[in-house]
Amino acid sequence: MLGYILRRLLQVIPVFFGATLLIYFLVFAMPGDPILAMFGDRTPNPAVVDQLREQYHLNDPFLVQYWYYITGVLQGDLGTTYSGRPVSAVLADTLPVTGRLAVMAIGIEFVLAIIIGTISALRKGKIFDNAMLMIALVAIAIPIFVVAFLAQYFLAIQWGWFKPTVGANNDWGGLWLPAIVLGFSLYAVSMRLMRSSVIDTLNQDWVRTAYSKGLSRNRVIPVHVLRNSLIPVITNSATNFGVLLVGATVTEGIFNVPGVGNTLFEAIRRGEGPTVVSFVTVFVILYVLVNLLIDLLYGLLDPRIRYV
Repeated sequence: MLGYILRRLLQVIPVFFGATLLIYFLVFAMPGDPILAMFGDRTPNPAVVDQLREQYHLNDPFLVQYWYYITGVLQGDLGTTYSGRPVSAVLADTLPVTGRLAVMAIGIEFVLAIIIGTISALRKGKIFDNAMLMIALVAIAIPIFVVAFLAQYFLAIQWGWFKPTVGANNDWGGLWLPAIVLGFSLYAVSMRLMRSSVIDTLNQDWVRTAYSKGLSRNRVIPVHVLRNSLIPVITNSATNFGVLLVGATVTEGIFNVPGVGNTLFEAIRRGEGPTVVSFVTVFVILYVLVNLLIDLLYGLLDPRIRYV
């Protein structure tokens, strides 16, 4: 297993350089002047503009800019925003907020998928199963911004169960409404995966053997069926976790969550290469590590999986 872990960690190296180079090139190729964008409608002093261009190496070719950036990253310096704030400080402020939101959303998705998917599989073809499949199709079909606005209007404004926006109140309790929206939008696919996996597992020989040995249903379902049916759901949840770290921009915007999505969107709009690339670099590393942990968890769920 140690060799497997080392091989997976070594895979981070080409992924790291490939992702940073690609994202930096895309930001470099964006139209517009990020320095002039800093001043908005004001006309900046040409001397100040030249000084800022020199400070951020914007007059240098693309590969030279990338070299300056990657050298700083390898020394622990993620760069500086065009407003003069270290990118590491911006990341330290926003990543915990989005991290809490992602964990809560994945938790909601995971619990709903396991409970509803398992019950639907055990009651295949019955009213509950058909109703849950229909709700899952609706959840997949409705865009997330529609779900977000509906939840904000009814759950927050009309019924007063939650606050309509997050803002500075971004602790665990303040993130429940956007987490519910994200969890509901993600659970449908996981629920269908869980349902299909449980149905497939119920038809396996070892389940029939367990029943033939006289084991009760309450013993067979949680021990023999659920354990072997979780792998597809865990894989999908791990993918969703990486997506939520960078892809919750719409939800964060609607609920005014001061997280990574809003910050990254603003950095892209302003053409801040160091900020965008640094954020993506951290997410790539986190995503690889999360998937490594998920792969190792497979061996605990299914003893047939071995790492060589």
